[in-house]
Amino acid sequence: MPRSSFRGRCAGAVGLRVVVFGGALAALLCFSNCAKDNRHVVVVSIPDQRLAVYDKGVEMGGYPISTSKFGIGDAPGSNRTPLGAFEVAKKIGQNVPDGGVLKSRRWTGEVLAPDAPGRDPIVSRILWLNGLENQNRNAFSRYIYIHGTAEERNLGKAVSYGCIRMRSRDVIELYDIVGRGAKVYVVNLPAQGFPVPGAPPAPRPVVPPPPPGPMHPELIQPGPPNGPASLPTVAAGAVLPVGRNVP
Repeated sequence: MPRSSFRGRCAGAVGLRVVVFGGALAALLCFSNCAKDNRHVVVVSIPDQRLAVYDKGVEMGGYPISTSKFGIGDAPGSNRTPLGAFEVAKKIGQNVPDGGVLKSRRWTGEVLAPDAPGRDPIVSRILWLNGLENQNRNAFSRYIYIHGTAEERNLGKAVSYGCIRMRSRDVIELYDIVGRGAKVYVVNLPAQGFPVPGAPPAPRPVVPPPPPGPMHPELIQPGPPNGPASLPTVAAGAVLPVGRNVP
């Protein structure tokens, strides 16, 4: 066999192994990073200006937020926060430092301290939401995010332009908890009034048993006026009603 042909076959075998290994590695990475998060649920309460994250229906933590100062809605150009069910479509900002400025979803290299005067950019992390209902069908194209804000002093008040703002350290924590596909519910009612999917049923109230009464009320005879009732004297060998015992 010519030496060049042998080398060619060896190179082809090595190349095939590289392709197979690379394909398996890519499939493994995709499985670990592309699988939908069906475990966590996020609930955003507009009246409370609070976001809560749940693990299998059990609350893990809550954070102050800011929704739109223009109210609720999904019309393009309205700058309002849409209601309803969403999913986390994209996660942006992995390894960006706390306070890192994101412009067009890319880190600019700048890092801001909280409440930097005169600055109001998106910072730290982005969770890009996709609406799952007709009432929020424009959310993704409107760039509705859960994101970090430099204006942390305004959290707890509706001051945003449609997005859901969080403190930098809080949105980084949320980013690390929830995965792509995790459900997000934005509701116009207190968080405690929203039935979280997957939450364990509330325990049934314990009803105390009724107080014990007379064993044989049919045998009680009325007593004299203003006197207590009394039981009759049972003579030896007397026949009682079937199924009854002597009191």
